Amino acid sequence: MQTVDTLFLNAHVLTMDEKMNQYPRGAVAVTGDSIVAVGPEDEIKKEYSGKETIDCKGKIIMPGLVNAHTHVPMTLLRGIADDLRLDVWLQGYMWPVERQFASPEFVRLGTSIACAELIKSGVTTFNDMYFYEDDVATATANAGMRGVCGQSILKFPTPDAASYEDAMEKARDYIKKWKGHPLIVPSIAPHAPYTTTADILRETADLAKEFDVPLHTHLAETSFEVDNMRNEQGMPVIPYVKKQGLLEAKVIAAHCVHLDIGEIRTLHHAGAGVSHNPSSNLKLASGFAPVVKMLDAGLNVGIGTDGPASNNDLDMFEEVRLAAFIAKAVTNDPTSLPAPQALLMATRLGAQALHLGHLTGSLTPSRRADLILVDLSPVHNSPSFRRSPDNTYAQIVYASKSTDVTDVMINGKWVMRERQLLTLKEDELLAQAADLAKQIDSFLVEREQSVLSKLIALGGSMEEESFEVQVKVKLNNPDRVLRELTRDNIEIIYARHYRQHDAYFFFDDESQGRLRFREDDFVDDAKNTVTQTRARLTLLGQKREGKFEHEVLLSRSRFLAPATNSLRFYREYFKPKSEVLIEKDRLRWFIKYKETEFYINLDHMTAPPLGHFLEVKSRTWSRKDADNKADLLSELLDLLGAANSEAVTEDYIDIVANK
Repeated sequence: MQTVDTLFLNAHVLTMDEKMNQYPRGAVAVTGDSIVAVGPEDEIKKEYSGKETIDCKGKIIMPGLVNAHTHVPMTLLRGIADDLRLDVWLQGYMWPVERQFASPEFVRLGTSIACAELIKSGVTTFNDMYFYEDDVATATANAGMRGVCGQSILKFPTPDAASYEDAMEKARDYIKKWKGHPLIVPSIAPHAPYTTTADILRETADLAKEFDVPLHTHLAETSFEVDNMRNEQGMPVIPYVKKQGLLEAKVIAAHCVHLDIGEIRTLHHAGAGVSHNPSSNLKLASGFAPVVKMLDAGLNVGIGTDGPASNNDLDMFEEVRLAAFIAKAVTNDPTSLPAPQALLMATRLGAQALHLGHLTGSLTPSRRADLILVDLSPVHNSPSFRRSPDNTYAQIVYASKSTDVTDVMINGKWVMRERQLLTLKEDELLAQAADLAKQIDSFLVEREQSVLSKLIALGGSMEEESFEVQVKVKLNNPDRVLRELTRDNIEIIYARHYRQHDAYFFFDDESQGRLRFREDDFVDDAKNTVTQTRARLTLLGQKREGKFEHEVLLSRSRFLAPATNSLRFYREYFKPKSEVLIEKDRLRWFIKYKETEFYINLDHMTAPPLGHFLEVKSRTWSRKDADNKADLLSELLDLLGAANSEAVTEDYIDIVANK
């Protein structure tokens, strides 16, 4: 008789193996980090004795659950911004807070709290993507959990990398350090096609292939993402990433909500794994992933919670149940995604989606001893029927709670016994998290009180303060200005033609200023076509600093540019009390007059239809310079034949707002 380290007896064993074998009176033998034998109790007891024998008292023993996509340090951001669109939530709140607070210490704390939550809900393996992933891996290994830990790569600066080149170098060193670890599988994680570039996708795929590690990314999560890809690249998301060689790596694709059957087949042929994230997709209104079609095509589809800031928990029991329900509702077929298949997605199929099926996901000899005990005796799960072998799966999927998990073993070692964590001090972690939450609250409260602070928090642009001297007049006949601009003493450096679309945001607190979102359509007059569009945000501060003769004004503005998101995004992010839209056709010249640079704008206000205006301006940084330029502005007005025109001392927005 062979002696093993641990012998589990008196258990209902769900193996989740290829044949979906289960043993109502079963046993499991474990030695070291691996499973030695699984089968009927009578047979196992004849061949094995245990140094430790566990009477499971009729509980379910099954593989630990596999969380196929998450961002575990974001436990520390749980609940800070809810009920928002994905782009507003991500760019308006998550990224600004992460830029301010994410650090190695932040990541280790958030990961440790996540591991406590995951273990208590029966998860033994998770797939992560975040910053400072070396610290995620360290905290995960210390907790005794199995993790695929992906170092994030984006095209802009992140909390742990000033550039994507720095991030790539960090990823290479990180993968070298953790490759071959018994619990941690290092991976590389280009965040998504829309936050990377074609070069980044190719480079990350090459790195993943070089070290034979997974590549974790978000694909086709929202219809907005898919539509943008079609508009910008002329193809859907999956063909685009395939073109960049991404699918040559061992891809783990999160979400995949908006795929057609051709894209599903492409992923299958590439051997990619997919993570379905039902709660997150519902909460962020991303849509319904075609899970049944994916499974029918043979894709390995796992289930993930996504990050705890977008779910807001890491409860895989909830996700499995929801995945089954959504599939039935979407297909209008109650037989879609039955309980055994739903649980399979959270175990063996999930492990296969992470390219870990050879290690975990089923109770099979030679697989790692990643297993959980589940108590089906609580009142919410009673009574138990055994007429059909599928009844046990149904009990787990449709009635069991994460709190029914009593014991967890990972890699042959106990991490929870009788609901008591053995590798983590939960109370200490929660106290640290509470202190950090107060700091984040203070940061957000202060930011929300200032439009400028919210603008700066978005990142990606420079704050600039400028002063201008300017004069503006109402024109009855703009043709004369066009003729006079050909004078020899006016040097035209360049000329532009724009169609400008302005949206002005007004706020309850007028001292905050006004925020202008402007889109400039560059017009090619020869072809009468728009060649490009540029978007900018301008925060207009104090309206007037001073006044000179002939209605020449000194004004100030603060602006941050460019505007990288849609007008809808900024409406939802800044929440203005009101909004005014203005459209105009602008001819602009950048000139030199008496060795001084000026901008000349000839504007035709089209919406509302206010007619033609001439605007001449120049930047200045001193009062003396402003005095000199004010005199030159008056001369220019005279040269352009507009000296006797009606002076306008209001900005266009003031003219419109006061009508």
